[in-house]
Amino acid sequence: MTDLLISGGTLVNEGQKTENDLLIRNGRIESIGPVMPKPANCQVIDATGKLVLPGLIDDQVHFREPGLTHKACIQTEAQAAVAGGVTTFFEMPNVSPPTLSMERIEEKCAIANQDSLANYAFFLGASNENLENVKSADPALIAGIKVFMGSSTGNMLVDEETVLEGIFQHAPTIIATHCEDTPMILENEKLARHKHGANVPFSEHGNIRSREACLKSSSMAVELAKREGAKLHVLHITTEEELQLFESGHDRITAEACVHHLWFEEQSYATLGSLIKCNPAIKKGSDRDAIRRAVVDGRISILATDHAPHTWEEKQGTYFNAPSGLPLLQHTLLLMLEMCEQKCFTPELIVERACHTPALLFQVEERGFLREGYWADVVVVDPEGKTSVKDTELFSKCGWSPFPHLTFTNSIETTIVSGQVAYHQGKLQMDCRGQRAQFSKNRR
Repeated sequence: MTDLLISGGTLVNEGQKTENDLLIRNGRIESIGPVMPKPANCQVIDATGKLVLPGLIDDQVHFREPGLTHKACIQTEAQAAVAGGVTTFFEMPNVSPPTLSMERIEEKCAIANQDSLANYAFFLGASNENLENVKSADPALIAGIKVFMGSSTGNMLVDEETVLEGIFQHAPTIIATHCEDTPMILENEKLARHKHGANVPFSEHGNIRSREACLKSSSMAVELAKREGAKLHVLHITTEEELQLFESGHDRITAEACVHHLWFEEQSYATLGSLIKCNPAIKKGSDRDAIRRAVVDGRISILATDHAPHTWEEKQGTYFNAPSGLPLLQHTLLLMLEMCEQKCFTPELIVERACHTPALLFQVEERGFLREGYWADVVVVDPEGKTSVKDTELFSKCGWSPFPHLTFTNSIETTIVSGQVAYHQGKLQMDCRGQRAQFSKNRR
């Protein structure tokens, strides 16, 4: 493992910007300080005029392996991750077969150990049938317990009240929930079919997967967590009303926003249609703006992607045939920085919400910060280097982006994963390998 010296950069870390060099040795950050001399046999990365950030921890991705690898796989999506400045990912359980046991967790870890350029961990899925597996799960070996409380994916919809109560009573670690009320959505689908027939416009998606459906399910999750003393993280908030459920600084009931819900709004369906169909749905501009404000005031604790690729051909279907989800990893940090250019956020806040807080909330050991002794997960950003979105330069297997023709005002120059250069100046370093994330979790 080559020693690395990142020199001349502006470190963005723990609420501050500092002009410091960073020395990496044996995969870890050995020292941070001003103007370090170059050690012998050390590779130097000149970061003059550039920002040096901790690598992002994305706690919500769908890499489709095993079973759905015509859409994506761990190898290709991890490549997109490091090209986008994401050094650690937590992957979701709705694959085929679904990740409903610790044996399935270990099978996915074996694939990632062989193929992933990024660090990795996996969620254990909950279903109506696997409560005992949830109870016995080792919290040190998983990102958390994922509960689909209203978005049916195979047999992963948990809609039996006694099972939900059991999960919230006995889950040994943090519960991450997808919150939408299925009966309300099904009724809305019926109304849309009656009104539009087979040609339901994609602009109806936010009405079908409605704000009421989101609020009802999120409210139920928060109520259960309070009653049972569970640690709850509600994923991808999309409505202004849901924000009233959360408080800044709360460490047991938290919420997150995804970059596409912070960028797009209902008018975007007119030009992008199926390409931005996702669950829960992109809603009104007022919702987007309210969620942005909640990122700033702390009611939204984490920023993530919900990266969920489908093939271009699949996305060309009609409303009820086109699957929900979009690929986001390669441009997630650039999109966040674009919102900094728009004065929505600051780079310090982005680092807090996308690096520090995921590490703290999920109790990731020695990652998410630029600290001496920590693993060296580092991103170098060029604030003067523009990035145009081109299909020929995408690493995600699906080969398309929801940002066609967009030019970002920053570029990712270098991504370092566990002390190894994984991506540099547009090229992947294929001999890099991520590590399994370690968690300092005890059973609750």
